[in-house]
Amino acid sequence: MALVAGGTVTLGQYLACAGKTDRYAHITGKINGASAAVGHRLREGGFPEPVVVGHTNTVIAGSGVAGLTAARKLRQHNIPFKVLELEPRVGGNAGWGENNYSPYPLGAHYLPLPNLDNKPLLALLEEAGILTGYDPAGVPVYNETDLCFDPEERLFIHNRWQEGLVPQLGISGATAAEIRRFLAEMEHLRWAKGVDQRFAFDIPVAFSSTDPQFTALDQLTMKAWMQQRGYVSEELTWYIDYCCRDDYGAAADVVSAWAGIHYFAGRKGRAANAESSQVLTWPQGNGRLIQHLLQFSEDALLSNSLVYRVTPVGDKVHVDYFDVKEHRTKRIIADHCILAIPRFVAHRLLPDMAPASGFVYSPWLVANVTLDEVPSSSGYPLSWDNVVYKGRSLGYVNAQQQTLSAVAPQKRVITWYLPLDHLEPVASRQYALALDHAHWVKLITDELEVAHRGIHRLIRQIDIQVWGHGMIRPYPGFISGHALKETLQSSCPNIFTAHADLSGVSIFEEAFYHGNKAAEAVLARC
Repeated sequence: MALVAGGTVTLGQYLACAGKTDRYAHITGKINGASAAVGHRLREGGFPEPVVVGHTNTVIAGSGVAGLTAARKLRQHNIPFKVLELEPRVGGNAGWGENNYSPYPLGAHYLPLPNLDNKPLLALLEEAGILTGYDPAGVPVYNETDLCFDPEERLFIHNRWQEGLVPQLGISGATAAEIRRFLAEMEHLRWAKGVDQRFAFDIPVAFSSTDPQFTALDQLTMKAWMQQRGYVSEELTWYIDYCCRDDYGAAADVVSAWAGIHYFAGRKGRAANAESSQVLTWPQGNGRLIQHLLQFSEDALLSNSLVYRVTPVGDKVHVDYFDVKEHRTKRIIADHCILAIPRFVAHRLLPDMAPASGFVYSPWLVANVTLDEVPSSSGYPLSWDNVVYKGRSLGYVNAQQQTLSAVAPQKRVITWYLPLDHLEPVASRQYALALDHAHWVKLITDELEVAHRGIHRLIRQIDIQVWGHGMIRPYPGFISGHALKETLQSSCPNIFTAHADLSGVSIFEEAFYHGNKAAEAVLARC
């Protein structure tokens, strides 16, 4: 339900009557998005026979986190490769943009402190200058300017801002006790191990325990598990919904209990100079990490290139693609191919691959809002993450939180997040892609007005990014089920897959893991 001043209506009803009025006439901007029209040519087919344009050891299809990670490892071992990317820019949902006032994220905007046994990721951060060393106990030290500045989080509840996102203001003693009990149980599960001596919940997901006492949690929803454990308060229920929608694009009655608990218990990072709950973030969000990864493959990148067919031929792979700028079909003959793309796309390129049945993707909308200032309101001050209790959206991030400048910015840029889960994913995707800019301006502005009355007068521009397949959705049975296990097996010895959806959890660490894993498989054959 979408909150409005006089009660609640469905998001669809709200948008149906949300035309652009004089109230919003001054707000400019545009809708961006994945190149859906070009990508949909995969369904249509009919490409002419391509012209051979080259040979290489490895073709990487996709330049998101997984693709660029694989490219980095291949470059470190002097393996020749090409990266083919449909979009004009790299990064996938870790991409970034910029206007006259600030860089900003187009999707993922932070990285929690990595687990101490995730050595490859720690090495990447050290290489990028984000991790500056280790203390005598072996605990990482991070660059202070990469750690999220204070104030970090606030929640608008009971008409004022409180510190932190867990509801505290105006809650009953019983609710406070229930929240403490839940957080204590999550802390216990964070360090719990199965009979195989693996952590019950770990990152990468592949390292988690296979003990049935924990994997059985994937068979029920997070909401059902909460009810079984006696967690029923309105405030805690809202918070768990918020967390599930934040990482999975769906609420607790859709997400599996294993995935819901993993959100809290999977992370075990530490820092010598920060609390374990602190995150790494940048004005451009995870675009900062993409910019570092890109240096290993920028000279091998072919953007505006739609890969439409991957064909094993003897001990080679023919990778056919459509050059969007030249309107020509081309072919690269390679020894290996890494499909660093979502599973539902990979199946269209390689028909022999098992269908992507069971893979459900949550659509998202991300809006970057440029305004004169964020108006003050009662309670805790403007923070990095700003969330409205029971809001339709996940709130907004202050994109300029990490900006180092003694001069106040001319304009403020905030990044607003909305998981499109009001309908089933396909219907939500189609509905969102059909809406014009005026509808989105009204929805975004009106929700910001809940906490910032009169903010519409301060907004100058809203640029919108629609992610039709923003992240994999871990519904009950998916992470532990056959669909995912079968996907990890390949019948082609020189074709490999690499994407976060292979974990059932769409986070940077999982994409990074699968990118490295695919590159290592290539190296084992070289």
